[in-house]
Amino acid sequence: MLFLDAGFPDPPELDTAISHALLLQVARGDTEAILRLYEPGSIVAFGRRDAVQPGYRRAVDAALACGFGAVERLAGGRAAVFHSGTIAFSWTVPVDDPRVGINERFEEIGTIMVDAFRSLGTDARVGEVPGEYCPGAHSVNIGGVRKVMGVGQRIVSGAAHIGGVVVVSGGDRVADVLIPVYEALGIEWDPATSGDLRSAAPGVTTAHARRAILDAFRSGGYTLEPAGLDEATLALASELGPIHRPTHLA
Repeated sequence: MLFLDAGFPDPPELDTAISHALLLQVARGDTEAILRLYEPGSIVAFGRRDAVQPGYRRAVDAALACGFGAVERLAGGRAAVFHSGTIAFSWTVPVDDPRVGINERFEEIGTIMVDAFRSLGTDARVGEVPGEYCPGAHSVNIGGVRKVMGVGQRIVSGAAHIGGVVVVSGGDRVADVLIPVYEALGIEWDPATSGDLRSAAPGVTTAHARRAILDAFRSGGYTLEPAGLDEATLALASELGPIHRPTHLA
């Protein structure tokens, strides 16, 4: 499996568009399975359900007022936050029938991440915390109390993308921006459920977490071959970028 660590925080939609481009390329057989793991810019990634809410424009403006860019995400549910204390991940795999194995793929990424976070000294668990932001059964939390990882899945004919965010530090920053964003969207949640790995394992950095995640993939039987972004991927991502830009920011 290829491993890519390139991130492009400016413009914000390019990061999402690169993952979208890789999904299409894997689906066509242009490239093999690829894991992208990188430190993103400050972004609020909105889901499809968010984009059709009456308060969507106000939510995007609230994110911008907090100093965060805004994008429409490739996979997943409600608005989620990326910043310099987080790690974004995008795992794209070829599949014969993308509708088969959806839960298994969620379960595998959950197992990998829990193993990684436990190796850092945390009580990591898979499962939704009541009141968490962007709720999901395959979230990862610490001690059943605070969410530290969210994940979503996008499928197309021939490939599946499993992607999300790991909050290493700055769980309070996640809560601070989501309070006005979720208020605009009319979503009830409990900001106290927004956590980070460092609160459970003091001194943990994004570098530590990144290494732990890669080690967990290797322990899961994956061989990771370093790779770079080629011109074809960047060109396709540039074409796809506008799809992931909130309409009123175009």
